[in-house]
Amino acid sequence: MYTPILASLGFILSPERQHTLLIHRNRRHADPHLGKYNGLGGKMERHEDMASCLRREIQEESGLICEELSLRGTVSWPGFGPDGEDWFGFIFRIDRFSGILQPQNDEGDLQWHRIDTLHRLPMWEGDRYFLDMVFDDDPRIFYGCMPYHNGQPVHWSYSRN
Repeated sequence: MYTPILASLGFILSPERQHTLLIHRNRRHADPHLGKYNGLGGKMERHEDMASCLRREIQEESGLICEELSLRGTVSWPGFGPDGEDWFGFIFRIDRFSGILQPQNDEGDLQWHRIDTLHRLPMWEGDRYFLDMVFDDDPRIFYGCMPYHNGQPVHWSYSRN
């Protein structure tokens, strides 16, 4: 039976649309994401819809308020969790925000990075398969599946509609 953990993942665009805000997961030594860069987000709570989950997570992690967001895609990650748990993520791009950015949180440092250099950063290998679709101008949503085994993606497939 497929009963994934539902999560949001958001990539905040800078006002000039050339940079995105990432977290460098460098604060908790037991973190399976330690050393990696990632967008912001997290697990959905029982009382939330996915957009509310993303807004809450972004505000908790960065101090920023999402004012305009767009769903760019979904990814099913069977076996992604540290104990083989399945995850299902809703991937958003945040095109407009307000608030005052906090420089760090309990998980790591928050930093702006040029979108055209993201592939050079240490990140989950599987993120490289869909990152370009988060920032492209194609209005279609992507629907991906990326099974993991031992912390590595073993396959990537997607469609766009």
